[in-house]
Amino acid sequence: MILVVSLNPALDVTHHVAGVDWSGVNRPHEVAAAPGGKGLNVARTLRALGGDVRVAGLAGGVTGEAVRAGLAEAGVPGTFTPIAGETRRTFAVVDQHRHDTALFNEPGPTVAGGEYDEFLVLYEKSLGGCAAVVLSGSLPPGVPQDAYAGLAARAAAAAVPVVLDAGGPALRHGAAGGPAIAKPNLAELAAAVGRPLAGLAAAAGAAAELRAAGARAVVVTLGGDGLLAVTGDGAWRAAPPAQTAGNPTGAGDAVVAGLAHGLVLGRPWPERLRHAAALGAAAAAAPAAGQFAAADYRRALAGTQVTEWQDG
Repeated sequence: MILVVSLNPALDVTHHVAGVDWSGVNRPHEVAAAPGGKGLNVARTLRALGGDVRVAGLAGGVTGEAVRAGLAEAGVPGTFTPIAGETRRTFAVVDQHRHDTALFNEPGPTVAGGEYDEFLVLYEKSLGGCAAVVLSGSLPPGVPQDAYAGLAARAAAAAVPVVLDAGGPALRHGAAGGPAIAKPNLAELAAAVGRPLAGLAAAAGAAAELRAAGARAVVVTLGGDGLLAVTGDGAWRAAPPAQTAGNPTGAGDAVVAGLAHGLVLGRPWPERLRHAAALGAAAAAAPAAGQFAAADYRRALAGTQVTEWQDG
């Protein structure tokens, strides 16, 4: 079983508009609402892959109830520690004329110390029988910035590998917890090392720094340019076929799901990366985060190239 931790879940609302008028009235021709936030997108993707997955997290208020109900409807088991604050919402506006997507992400409710302590009890109980843990997404106000490091250390003590997907201080602290894989995007990696990153060589150097900080492998998402993996076994570049349109929200989460899935199955790195990159491309073609079409995945898998990468 893969345990996905979602400390800052959301209700994702996606509006599809033929062409956005930012100074006028817009009437979406399609609206989708589903449990979201990075961790829940990962969990739904793993469920679609046929994986045994469970979510543990924090949820409160009417929105929190909608998240619980939506997960149950999607067939994803979840246990959430109740909090007094209202679970956040996120909004995506998909402009189909410009092939752009604008995101509006609320910060999340403040979590009291006692509420997080209750979650820790739930988390430690949930580690039994886990094949892997995914720590994904932002930390809500009130949760310590080194929370992922502590959760990763608890998983390590139970001999459970961790996949970490975070940014900012949560990534920097979390790497010290020794995750099996850290998966930042390029902007998150640049923020973690404190400098801009131009080109693959710079990204690979920064990934090596994150490995030196404690992560055993680092996989950097490069948007439409695919993935760059720096591991103890070597470095690889995974390049999916060109993506011309779609909704990129959740594509990185699909990559995380693919990495966790491949880790649990014991796939070698090139195969794991090809699988993850294809899932990311298929998710970008889907209308809402946390979804992908099997046909899109198969096409992307056939067109994804994985090559060894060496600086210079």
